[in-house]
Amino acid sequence: MTFGKVIAVRGGIVDVKFEVNLPHIRTILFANNNSVVLEVLTQLDCQRVRSIALTPTQGLARNMPVTNSGHPLQAPVGNQILSRMFDVFCNAIDGLPAPIDTQWRSVHQTPPPLIARSSHSQVFETGIKIVDVLSPLERGGKAGLFGGAGVGKTVLLTEMIHNMIEHQKGVSIFCGIGERCREGEELYREMKQAGVLDNMVMLFGQMNEPPGSRFRVAQAALTMAEYFRDQEHKDVLLLVDNIFRFIQAGAEVSGLMGQMPSRMGYQPTLGTELASIEERIANTEFGSITSIQAVYVPADDFTDPAAVHTFSHLSASLVLSRQRASEGLFPAIDPLQSSSKMNTPCIVGERHYALAQKIRQTLAKYDELKDIIAMLGLEQLSVDDRDLVTRARRLERFFTQPFFTTEQFTGMQGKMVGLKASLDGCELILNGEYNDYPESALYMIGAIDEAHLPQKSDNENSIKVQSHVA
Repeated sequence: MTFGKVIAVRGGIVDVKFEVNLPHIRTILFANNNSVVLEVLTQLDCQRVRSIALTPTQGLARNMPVTNSGHPLQAPVGNQILSRMFDVFCNAIDGLPAPIDTQWRSVHQTPPPLIARSSHSQVFETGIKIVDVLSPLERGGKAGLFGGAGVGKTVLLTEMIHNMIEHQKGVSIFCGIGERCREGEELYREMKQAGVLDNMVMLFGQMNEPPGSRFRVAQAALTMAEYFRDQEHKDVLLLVDNIFRFIQAGAEVSGLMGQMPSRMGYQPTLGTELASIEERIANTEFGSITSIQAVYVPADDFTDPAAVHTFSHLSASLVLSRQRASEGLFPAIDPLQSSSKMNTPCIVGERHYALAQKIRQTLAKYDELKDIIAMLGLEQLSVDDRDLVTRARRLERFFTQPFFTTEQFTGMQGKMVGLKASLDGCELILNGEYNDYPESALYMIGAIDEAHLPQKSDNENSIKVQSHVA
């Protein structure tokens, strides 16, 4: 253990001088009686290093002593961390004592080599109709939930946790990056009430914490996931909310370090930093890590570099639409912009693939007809086009679904629908068997057999009888 001294403090950037034993890059340093934690980012010369603060730097001053820990940031691994909630330093933040007899590993690990990865593709069912039918997720793959502010990314992610964690025989790890502390508290309470916390670990780097802390919490979560995959040989479900905040924290760190910004103000190392996270999420011969990531899209601009770089790593992309959210079509997933590499005949089967293609064609044609309907009215369309619009609107309503996580707000009981029931319902609607049903009968239901024709009142029946007699 060696000691240095602070020679400069500029916000979250701290320069430290060591007379001997210059620390390696990524080494953790302690200052101000261990209340300030620093991570070495670069070596300026043979005696000086520049570090980023992982904690607030209040009280730090020049010439204060700094301790070299001799190791990088570490995370605990093992079954003892299950059902617990941690911060980036893996301090327990759930009000319970710290776990004991845990191993500690560096959060900076290399991705598994290509030869060790599994190439077997398998669909990962979520119980959400529009996801399983049009954009099925891959077991051991990476799925992204793209959307702007307030379109339902966190709600959809929480619903997937609720639906899958009971059927997931492995371990679930939730990583909150730069999100609201309210969301973390609510998720912890809901998972505890649902009785599924025993196979779950939560890590949070909240939005009021320094950028260095938010920048490293994802690596800590991945280190825990890799342990359960490689040592325990389990399937791991890794949920990240929000991967954009990781990119944003990297941009803040880059700016503090004085690096020249790249396009639209992002850091020049954006692609490398994101790849260092995404490439560690993989299938191996021992187990798999299935990742579902919420991705905030600034100003709903999908050409933003953060969204573009994230798209390239994913096997399934679920794009949330503000227009569909404003129409009350929840989950507000855009079926035409969302995609999945799993939706091929050799993986999902011929029937599923053919139905998905027909659904997309029907909804795409309806999208083209919307302008004509708005200007001239539905009556000006041909008979075939009116029939297509009828089926498309009923498909849109059928793809809505009440969520378990929103029961307290909507008053509607949550529904989880199997893939076969979802496909059967879509097929019946496409065949026109529900054209006589009002659109409201298909709104916010589970399986198609829950749709019922409205009962006619006695007055209506008597009027019909009288008119018939007349």
